[in-house]
Amino acid sequence: MGISWANKLQLLLGVSWWFGGLEAPAGAQNVLCYGTFDATAGTCNDLLGDGVTQDDCCLNHRYGFQLGRNAPCQACQVAEWSGWSPWSACSVSCREGVQRRSRTCHGRASGGTCQEGSRQWEMQTCSLMACCPVVGGWSAWNAWSACSVTCLRGLQTRERTCTNPVPDCGGTCLGSSTETLPCDTQQICPTHGNWGSWGNWEACPSTCIPEGSAPKPRQQRRRQCNSPPPSRDPLGNRCQGDDQEHRPCSGLPSCPQDGNWGSWKPSSSCSVTCGVGRVVEKRLCDNPAPKHGGRGCLGPDTRSHTCNTKVPCPVDGRWTEWSAWNACERRGTGIVIDCDELTGIQKRTRMCAGRAHNGMRCAGGLTIEVRTCYSIQSCKMDGTWTNWSPWGLCEPPCAEKPMRSRKRECKPIYPNYSMTVAGESGKVQNVSFWGTPKLKCDPLGGQMLKVVEQVPCQNVLPCEG
Repeated sequence: MGISWANKLQLLLGVSWWFGGLEAPAGAQNVLCYGTFDATAGTCNDLLGDGVTQDDCCLNHRYGFQLGRNAPCQACQVAEWSGWSPWSACSVSCREGVQRRSRTCHGRASGGTCQEGSRQWEMQTCSLMACCPVVGGWSAWNAWSACSVTCLRGLQTRERTCTNPVPDCGGTCLGSSTETLPCDTQQICPTHGNWGSWGNWEACPSTCIPEGSAPKPRQQRRRQCNSPPPSRDPLGNRCQGDDQEHRPCSGLPSCPQDGNWGSWKPSSSCSVTCGVGRVVEKRLCDNPAPKHGGRGCLGPDTRSHTCNTKVPCPVDGRWTEWSAWNACERRGTGIVIDCDELTGIQKRTRMCAGRAHNGMRCAGGLTIEVRTCYSIQSCKMDGTWTNWSPWGLCEPPCAEKPMRSRKRECKPIYPNYSMTVAGESGKVQNVSFWGTPKLKCDPLGGQMLKVVEQVPCQNVLPCEG
C-alpha cells in the first residue's frame, strides 16, 4: 500500500523533531497519564505511566494527565463544569449564617461549554440553631461525703447542681459539678502477697535442630511472692501456688531457610482495548521458598508497565438543551390567530452532540417536539399577582454585602379557551398558551409587573482562594 502525503508529512515532522532538536507539538508532549479524573476534586488517580504523549493519553476522554510532577491535573474531556461541591459548614453555630458551594471547569477548551480552570460559587443562608446557648449558674455545694476507705487514705466528695439559674438553649454551667478532698483514717491496712511475673524460661542447649532429633531436657522458670510481699503487722496472706514451673525442651525449631524470588512472568494482557492501559507481571517467592521460619522475599510480587492500543475510546453523545419554542402560527394559510381562540402549531428542537469514535447515540427521546398552541403574543390581558416566591441564593456569592431576594409577578389570567383539541388522527391533544401578552395588574408597591424584596445575608465569610 502507498503512503499518503499527509502520512509522509507527519513522518517527516517526527524525524525532524527527533534528530533536529525541534520543540514537539503540544499534543506530542510526554505527560503523566492517569486512568481516572475526579471532576469534583480536580485530581488525577491511578497513574498509568509517565512516558505517554498527551494525545495518546487522551485517546480515552475519561483519563487525566499532568504536564509535570508538580503540575495541576487536567482532564482529557471537552471542557465541562464539574458537579457542585457539598455545601460548606454554616458560618455560625446559632442564629442565621451562610454556606457556600462551588464548581470548577475541567477539560481541554476545544469545543467546551466553559473556560478551563474557571470557578463558580453559590451561597445560601443557614441556621443550625434558632437561639444561642445561655450559660447557667451553680447551686450551693452539698455536704462532704464519708471517707471512701476504712484504712489508710481515701477521698471525700461533694456535689452541686447547675440550677441557679438553669441554662437555656443547650447551654451549660462552667466548671465541675463535683469536688474531691483527701481524707486519712489513721488506720493501717494489711498487705496480702501477690506473685510477681514469671521469669524467662531457661535456654535449651541449641537454637535450631535438624528434623527427627530427640526431645531435649526440661527447662524451668521461677516467680517470687513480691508484687507485693505480704505485710507482717498487720499480717497479710501469703501467695497461693508454686513458685516453680517446668516443661520439656520439645519442639525446638528447625534451622531457618530464607526465600528468594523467581523470575518475572506476565499475568495479564493489556487492561484496556482503547487508549492507554497497563500490563501486570508477577513473580513467586519459590527460588527457593522460605522454610522453618526463614525470611520471606523482600519487595513487591507484582509490577506493571503501560501499554498503548493507539485506539481512541468511544465518546457517548449527549442531548443539548431544547431550543425556545418558535412562534405559534398557522403557516401558509395567511390566517392571523393572535388573541383569538384559534389554534396554531409550534416546534422546538435539540441535537445529540459530542458523539465520537463509535460512542453510544443519545438514549431515548426525539430531536423535534411539536405542540398545539394559542398565541397571546402582545395581546392586552388582565393579570393577577402571584404569591411571594421562595428566597433565592445570596448574590454575589464571593463579593462584599451579598443579598438574597424574593419576588411577586403579574401573571396573565388566561381566557377560558378549550385546552384540548382533536388531532388529525382523532387523538385528543393538549393546547398550550404561548407568547408575551401586555398585562394589566392593580399597582402593588408602585410597581405594575414585578415587585422584588431584598435582605442582606448575615455572617458572611470570604470564599476560599
